[in-house]
Amino acid sequence: MGKKKILIFDDDTSILEVVSIIFEDNGYEVEIAETADDIISRVNVFLPDLILMDVYIPVIGGIEATRLLKDHIVHNRIPVIFITAKNDAAFISSQSSVVDYLSKPFDLGELERKVEKWIS
Repeated sequence: MGKKKILIFDDDTSILEVVSIIFEDNGYEVEIAETADDIISRVNVFLPDLILMDVYIPVIGGIEATRLLKDHIVHNRIPVIFITAKNDAAFISSQSSVVDYLSKPFDLGELERKVEKWIS
């Protein structure tokens, strides 16, 4: 079986860089994006096992991008974990079809535990 795949959407390039390195070092295949407006085409090509989604990402935002994913007949079961700097992460996550969330700044160990929990 191949490596598990994580697709990360975040407009903060330093977060993308650090998180990519950590998960690649842990044996995952990682793809990154600074916008989420093309989420379905990216998912169609990469076929991730899990998505990390910044809530406030350009152009359409993480909430709308996740809605598009969850409305998709093929990709709607891919687990999504929201990542946000806003203090309303718990509320936003409860109103969306995500499996978990993290507030920025987050503990890398906690991020790794959450990914391990939800990736199948």
